[in-house]
Amino acid sequence: MASTLQLAGRLALVTGGGSGIGRAVCTILAREGAKVAVVDIKKSSAQETVLSLSQSSQHESFETNVSSSSEVTKLLQQVEEKFKTAPSIAIHAAGITKDNFLLKLDEQSFDDVINVNLKGTFLINQAVGRAMQKARIENGSIVNISSIVGKNGNVGQANYAASKAGVIGLTKTAAKELSRYNIRVNAVLPGFIITPMTETVPDHVMQMIKAMIPLQRFGQPEEVAEVCAFLASPRSSYITGQAIEVTGGLNF
Repeated sequence: MASTLQLAGRLALVTGGGSGIGRAVCTILAREGAKVAVVDIKKSSAQETVLSLSQSSQHESFETNVSSSSEVTKLLQQVEEKFKTAPSIAIHAAGITKDNFLLKLDEQSFDDVINVNLKGTFLINQAVGRAMQKARIENGSIVNISSIVGKNGNVGQANYAASKAGVIGLTKTAAKELSRYNIRVNAVLPGFIITPMTETVPDHVMQMIKAMIPLQRFGQPEEVAEVCAFLASPRSSYITGQAIEVTGGLNF
């Protein structure tokens, strides 16, 4: 299939690429002709994604804990060694949840979610931004996956909401700072999307949420990934610093 987003030959780094939204992003970018560095905390999951992509030999899997500065630095080095260039696209989809009510939430669960979701976003944006600047990448694009929960909050998700709100603020700041290097930075705010992260949600809660969605259905990872691919492409060349909702109209 011919590329419609002008991504052919571009190198894209995708974190959280082993499942869910991250895997869907990898699939669509590969469909559009991009070479994909698939990053996940589980090497086997990243490898599974690579094998599922069109022209799988053009892509590579990497194992990285995005909350570790040393591992993120090593990741960018490995990617540049493998592909002989810095990525011109980065989609940061890695994230976790550890839900509980505010009065019952333990400090470790709060720290774990902040470290992966917010600190990880900082480390990836900083490392990728530095690599793009050093390589003088033209039309660089970074897309951070936040959440509608980061805008509106949600019962039982104080840590997750705080982390994803931070992603929005970090994205808007990064967009202002990196624009001088011709790097655009945007955030995507998914609503309730069917992914492995949502499999543990009780059925009665899912039905309650579904009733709140104007489109009366849950989203699919591909529907978020298509927006990410657009933001990664030259077709969105005048869009930066934005937080784009993909929610089916859901507004808690």
